[in-house]
Amino acid sequence: MIKIWGRKNSINVQKVLWCCDELGIFFERIDAGGQFGINNTPEYLALNPNGLVPTIEDGDVVLWESNTIVRYLAAKYGMGALCPQDLAKRAETDRWMDWQLGTLWLELRPVFIELIRKPPEQRHQNVIEAGCKKASKSVAILDSQLSKRAYITGAAFTMGDIPLGAAIHRWFTLDIKRPSFKNVEAWYARLQGRPAYKQHVMQPLS
Repeated sequence: MIKIWGRKNSINVQKVLWCCDELGIFFERIDAGGQFGINNTPEYLALNPNGLVPTIEDGDVVLWESNTIVRYLAAKYGMGALCPQDLAKRAETDRWMDWQLGTLWLELRPVFIELIRKPPEQRHQNVIEAGCKKASKSVAILDSQLSKRAYITGAAFTMGDIPLGAAIHRWFTLDIKRPSFKNVEAWYARLQGRPAYKQHVMQPLS
């Protein structure tokens, strides 16, 4: 059984939980991070020197960084399904997973912090507006990618959809004005039909 360290309301932990359920992997989740602490203890820092969540233990394998964990699990337990067998197709999923971390979430996270983690009197409207403007341009790129495919790299759901799907739930749930992107909206609706997505990702933001 895989051990997952991390609080269930963390976007990065949700990626891993969703991935595990898609693969039918049994796991034990241990609350860590945020109000639960633990992540700053010597024992946890020995597993993950960053003191962040998630961290997984799969036998003797200890991993941190959520997208890396998703790749590992998909390759070990879902090769040819969540993890494409074809190298070029796998690289395409990797590219979108990296894009989620390095572009979309980088732009959307400040908006999330302002609206969810701060009381109204401490929010910076300029940060919210700038983040929404940047994120809108990135969601337009995602919309174009989804114009001729059901999922991020084709007709089948893959590991590439997991990080983006976790981020796009925030996009649609945050109290912001957003342009209409019909292809992203249709993809989001398809994700909502997946029980594991509904269970692990479609939670109140906190």
